[in-house]
Amino acid sequence: MTLIIALLSEYVVGTIEAASESWGISVSFISIILIPIVGNAAEHAGAIIFAFKNKLDISLGVALGSATQISMFAVPLCVVVGWMLRVRMDLDFSLLETASLALTILVVAFTLQDGTSHYMKGIVLCLCYTAIAACFFVLKIPAPLDQTNVKLGLKPSTGISA
Repeated sequence: MTLIIALLSEYVVGTIEAASESWGISVSFISIILIPIVGNAAEHAGAIIFAFKNKLDISLGVALGSATQISMFAVPLCVVVGWMLRVRMDLDFSLLETASLALTILVVAFTLQDGTSHYMKGIVLCLCYTAIAACFFVLKIPAPLDQTNVKLGLKPSTGISA
């Protein structure tokens, strides 16, 4: 099963840029918002079922445990393995990605601070997620300068003006 999932994951990663161009959606929105929702659907469903059964501690353990595992283990492991395979990867996040992470940490910390839950806290968390998703939806990362020149048929300037 791991081999099949690895092959399917490789296929999904290979089609992200084509899907981005055909749908007119940024690559960052697809990779940060859409793929995690679809990829963790069973986990989300389990957390919701536990929340309906008033098992908030298990629900939070499922939701926050996965986020902690990805941020503290999977991402750094990918960077180290990429370094060993001589694939350039780094943890150089953009301003929007860093701000989203900081906002998420603050909102979740303040929401869980008193140990109680009610619908308004859920609404606040959903609105925060929607705001972050909207930011990534409108984010358009420009192509690097060397690719822009090639696509437009321009010659790179030498810095000498006539």
